[in-house]
Amino acid sequence: MAAKRRFQTVKGMRDLLLDEARRFAMVEQIARDAFRLYGFEELRTPLVEDTDLFVRGVGEGSEIVGKQMYTFDDKKGRSLTLRPEGTAPVARAYLQHDMASWPQPVKVFYMGPYFRYERPQAGRYRQFHQIGAEVIGDPGPYSDAELLAMLLRFLSKLLFDDLEVGLNSVGDPECRQRYCQRLREYLEPRRGELGADSQRRLETNPLRILDTKVPEERKLLEGAPRLRDSLGRAAREHFAVVCEQLERLGIAYRVDDRLVRGLDYYTRTVFEISSARLGAQNAILGGGRYDGLIGELGGPAVPGIGFAIGQDRLVELLSGGLTLVVPPVCVIPVGSHCREDALQLAEELRDAEVMAVAELASPRALKAALRKADRGGYDWIVLVGEDERAAGTAVLKSLYSGLQEAIPREGFAAAVKARMEPHE
Repeated sequence: MAAKRRFQTVKGMRDLLLDEARRFAMVEQIARDAFRLYGFEELRTPLVEDTDLFVRGVGEGSEIVGKQMYTFDDKKGRSLTLRPEGTAPVARAYLQHDMASWPQPVKVFYMGPYFRYERPQAGRYRQFHQIGAEVIGDPGPYSDAELLAMLLRFLSKLLFDDLEVGLNSVGDPECRQRYCQRLREYLEPRRGELGADSQRRLETNPLRILDTKVPEERKLLEGAPRLRDSLGRAAREHFAVVCEQLERLGIAYRVDDRLVRGLDYYTRTVFEISSARLGAQNAILGGGRYDGLIGELGGPAVPGIGFAIGQDRLVELLSGGLTLVVPPVCVIPVGSHCREDALQLAEELRDAEVMAVAELASPRALKAALRKADRGGYDWIVLVGEDERAAGTAVLKSLYSGLQEAIPREGFAAAVKARMEPHE
């Protein structure tokens, strides 16, 4: 008889287990708390969207649309795509649900899985997770500065202390058109020094060449025209106010002439936040303004700005520094007849807002149960056996100090909560 096939995760996808899942949840909760301080509310969009949403929104010539999307036909022949990024779905939701009639600007954040078919590597997966936020309906530069302030507040809650803000303006469509022509004129005589991807981009979107990671091409670009020299007056003034407001808020930044971001919908302000902890690939997140996106999707000319954080890389970077919250109390029955007491005690603790886990499987020897509780990182254990049942008590033991005491069952949960002071 042939052995049954053992299934594995699909290449580029993974399970999040135990501590890793806890870290993801912790980062998400910190993000929710930070973003809501600024008046953002959560929005959840479907994993599957009409393929044309990304073709029109992200750009047909982009790497995402050209090479990385998971696209398929459904049973009625409609072309659908697993969402590769979050901004276009938010823009679609804004139009579909007439959010233009809401008080403006609309501030939303989102988090969840996204999908791109690319080579898996450290911190990069084909199913990956993003945290993002969008401000739709405010064309002014003050929203740009506030969004960056919110991001840095969030990252500071994750104990980053080595952050650098890279900032640039890609201007309005007319600015980019002028600049692309100047960049083509500079690079065309040097076409032979460009790789195949950059030669293709020279025809389709020369701005993307500025984002090259090839050392020889980066050296070649040192003499290229600067994008900021092609900005019109309105774009220059917008960028100047963003810089001024960041300085007023005490936020350090550097202007990076090569920073263009990877999607076609960006206008004016673009940014990246990086950390020295990440080495060569040091960007934690990126984003920017997209004043033409909603119009491109068939709506009115509504401005917007947003960002996306790669949560997988973020959690991987923080895995050694995040303090995980584990249930502080483990309730252990001493003997098989006391499991009902353990269950009841655990419920009483939870009623008092004390996190508790009860050992309700087949009871193990007390020493083994104590070893397991110690390995689980619990601060406290509660022991209940026949003696305690007869005396109307339960034993509270601190795994930090080793001290233990018998506490009456009546008022037990309140007494435990009162003793759970932080350790010095």
